[in-house]
Amino acid sequence: MSNPARTYHHAHHFPSAQDESEAAKLGMWVFLATEILLFSGLFMAYASYRYTHPEMFKTVHQLLDWKLGAVNTMVLIFSSLTMALSVRSAQLSKQGQTVGFLAITLLCGAAFLVVKYFEYSHKFHLGTLPGGGPLGHWNPDYAALTAEHGADFVAKLKSVESPHIFIGIYFLMTGLHGVHVIIGMLAITWALVRSMRGDFSSKYFFPVECVGLYWHLVDLIWIYLFPLLYLVG
Repeated sequence: MSNPARTYHHAHHFPSAQDESEAAKLGMWVFLATEILLFSGLFMAYASYRYTHPEMFKTVHQLLDWKLGAVNTMVLIFSSLTMALSVRSAQLSKQGQTVGFLAITLLCGAAFLVVKYFEYSHKFHLGTLPGGGPLGHWNPDYAALTAEHGADFVAKLKSVESPHIFIGIYFLMTGLHGVHVIIGMLAITWALVRSMRGDFSSKYFFPVECVGLYWHLVDLIWIYLFPLLYLVG
């Protein structure tokens, strides 16, 4: 694909294109810092409950399928690679490669969400949902759990205190992360459309770079979520 890169004119309130690029990247880094603060609060909540309910966490985490979690981890790690390659291609004015790598990254995000859909669907099917008490949604199908995990596991699951807390943390953290994946996919789609239009070149590529920074953070957060939730035992 040829590269009909357009002539870029920086915004009038910036003295140069370089200043605009640096301001955009600084703004993105500040935004990412707030995202880290957001997830840090959730990690602290996780650590608190993990400390006070160690046996419950070790037991209930077995309801999660670590193999699906590992698949999603590999998918996101690969998507980080393709995102980095798309930024590099934009820096080298290689429009075709930029479009291709962005498209692959977008497909990886979609694959991640598909796997998450199957995970969530299984939780709904088994009734292992957040919420305790008479109005809660924790209503496991123990017969199905016995067939899937064995009678010993079900007996231990019934004996632990507040198993719905772990499931609530799981849905909260992975659900919020999933929302960020969707936002990242929308940003990648925006960059993809502009790349197909020929907007990016070696002289103007910071939008792709900013989208890449956001996507790398989304991937990094999952790399922490995977062992904390799926491998806690």
